[in-house]
Amino acid sequence: MKNIVRVGLIGSNFISKIHARSLRQCHSAEILAVCSPTPGNAAEFAGQFDIPHSFTNHQQMLEMDEIDMVVIGAPNDVHCQLTCDAAAAGKHVVLEKPMCLNLSEADRMIQACQVAGVKLMYAEELCFAPKYVRLKQLLDSGALGEPTLIKQSEKHDGPHADHFWDVNRSGGGVTMDMGCHAIEFFRWMLGRPKVKSVYAQMSTQVHGDKTIGDDNAILILEFENGCIAVAEESWTKLGGMDDRAEVHGTKGVAMADLLHGNAIEAYSLNGLDYAVEKAGSTKGWSFPIFEEEWNYGFHAEFAHFVDCVATDKQPAVTGEDARAVLEIIFAAYESAGTGRKVHLPFQTNAQKPIDLWKNPS
Repeated sequence: MKNIVRVGLIGSNFISKIHARSLRQCHSAEILAVCSPTPGNAAEFAGQFDIPHSFTNHQQMLEMDEIDMVVIGAPNDVHCQLTCDAAAAGKHVVLEKPMCLNLSEADRMIQACQVAGVKLMYAEELCFAPKYVRLKQLLDSGALGEPTLIKQSEKHDGPHADHFWDVNRSGGGVTMDMGCHAIEFFRWMLGRPKVKSVYAQMSTQVHGDKTIGDDNAILILEFENGCIAVAEESWTKLGGMDDRAEVHGTKGVAMADLLHGNAIEAYSLNGLDYAVEKAGSTKGWSFPIFEEEWNYGFHAEFAHFVDCVATDKQPAVTGEDARAVLEIIFAAYESAGTGRKVHLPFQTNAQKPIDLWKNPS
């Protein structure tokens, strides 16, 4: 019989509900507790998902000896403290993207987990999305030859929680929120070679009344193996989510669209039922897919992380990967702020990526 990994959730909103539903599909996991500082949220969440314990103070939850692993689905500005506290309590950590606000925090988090002897696992679901996994299999098999160009785009009409608009809490705009997906997708797809340079263009096109952060961004990454990667990220696209990728090689090309090809085409004046838990509006045309969380890789992601804890395996996406993504994000904001290509490795003492765009050196 497999070891059961007992889990505590930190967070009670959109992403934590995805975490809970995904973990319930994993027979080797049991959710013991949920924590949220917002009065009433954790108790309501616990009732919805039949979780035996709820807390408003994460330290109280971390004192539970039974908990093996915590999943952090809280705003970016508290990721560092929560991770370090969990590590000090001897809990393995699954951390939602992006890692944290700056590289100093990233180093503290990695060191805290190393000292405590716990795993720091980075929740990048695109590395587990079935269509994208198949795309990587095609590339790895040689069917496409040597990779020359990779593209990935994620677009919708805005984030699902207000804290994303506040750059002091989020650290940046759409590049920080969704560009992190593309960056780790590129690294994973290519076997994580080093990034040589980053060039980025960012702008605030639509949501200037809500944020000083970027709501549109284009990133160009140059890898040491010669492959070029292009990320297109937007908080301004109407008509539902769009998430797709292309891999071009010397012997072929392959394209994957996470939301088309297995979707229902729908038009609604009111918006679809799932819209309350979905980034972006579903009023008008949208493309609901069956088993959305499975298609996005959340089920496979959490099954993998639970197995890593149960069998002491190295996770496929680590804290070091999360830091590498964050370094590239900082380089992208530096590029957007200065209008020049930025070479890696990139060092900065900036407290938030957006500082390098709004106050370029």
